[in-house]
Amino acid sequence: MSSRFSIAIARITGVDIRIDLSWFIGFGLILWSLGDLYLPNMYPDLTRGDTWSLALGMATFFYVSIVAHELAHAWVSNRLKVPVKVITLFIFGGMAHMSREPRRARDEFFIASAGPALSLALVAAFGLLGRAGPEVVGLKFAALGHWLSIANLWLFAFNLIPGFPLDGGRILRSLIWGITGNYRQATRVAGFLGQAFGYGLMGWGIMRSLSGAWADGMWLVFIGWFLQSAAARATIQMTMLQELAGVQAREVMVTDCPTLNPVTTLARFMQQVSQSGADQCFLVVGGGRVTGLITPREALAVPRREWNTTTVGRVMKLIGQFQAVPPEASVYEVLQQMGEEQVDRIPVIEEGQWLGMITRERILARLRLGGRLHP
Repeated sequence: MSSRFSIAIARITGVDIRIDLSWFIGFGLILWSLGDLYLPNMYPDLTRGDTWSLALGMATFFYVSIVAHELAHAWVSNRLKVPVKVITLFIFGGMAHMSREPRRARDEFFIASAGPALSLALVAAFGLLGRAGPEVVGLKFAALGHWLSIANLWLFAFNLIPGFPLDGGRILRSLIWGITGNYRQATRVAGFLGQAFGYGLMGWGIMRSLSGAWADGMWLVFIGWFLQSAAARATIQMTMLQELAGVQAREVMVTDCPTLNPVTTLARFMQQVSQSGADQCFLVVGGGRVTGLITPREALAVPRREWNTTTVGRVMKLIGQFQAVPPEASVYEVLQQMGEEQVDRIPVIEEGQWLGMITRERILARLRLGGRLHP
């Protein structure tokens, strides 16, 4: 799950750290519960200023712990050639966005296990700080270590719930996948359990709210809803995989792309784009062969004052720069390649000859026609 409405805050070991807008709600709720409820009850001798500064430190380091958890996933994933380039923090935690699903069950197992292992290490590290006691490290540091140790223990335990897309669900999927060799069946089982746990948490939350613990109850309801909806999306993605099974690139590729001469100016090119009313890909043909591709994106990277003197041949992307696919390539594999390369179109080439273009929009259109995806 990726977020359109997120803000980049850091880049660590080549991975962009982003925060979804919902994160501000989560951070605020944790800060409020610590500063207004937990700390005044546990440490009544703290001044108001010390209480809220400690609450801020606890909330901040809690999300630092989540980033560390997700970076562990990302590090192992990148080592296993399953690229992770973005981590997003949400209201309920974080997610390392893999550009594609692992191709082997054991890769899935190691990637999914890395986060909980790191969280367990943080439980021990913060626990040592908390156990050192106020007389050694001071009251605020001891309180910080104690709470973060418990928080990371809860993070560890929650992520090991055997329901997709939590780490426990991914571990379960890897085990079923490894035993049966059936990726789809493994995903179906893990997704069903994820939805079941989600509904269970929502029911528990409602009961807690009715018994008077409304704050805890609402948290459980929201977390349950998040888990259920994420598991449902995973099931839908599996259905998409089934729909695309056996579909080849030649069946969905576009073959009627407009053509341009390499000496066409960018001004003339953009005029054609405005007339066609589509943000589509144009072929650049020279010497009777397709030599490159150009989209409005390349033209917009050039200052407008230079459009009359700059040709498409100077800014186009050469065919050789693309990781093209053969016409018999699986559409699902093409989708994974798009994710890895962060592109939305890939040329279909056979024996050096351009045959067509496969686009993300074309694949989605195929899914709509199959009745599996609704606009």
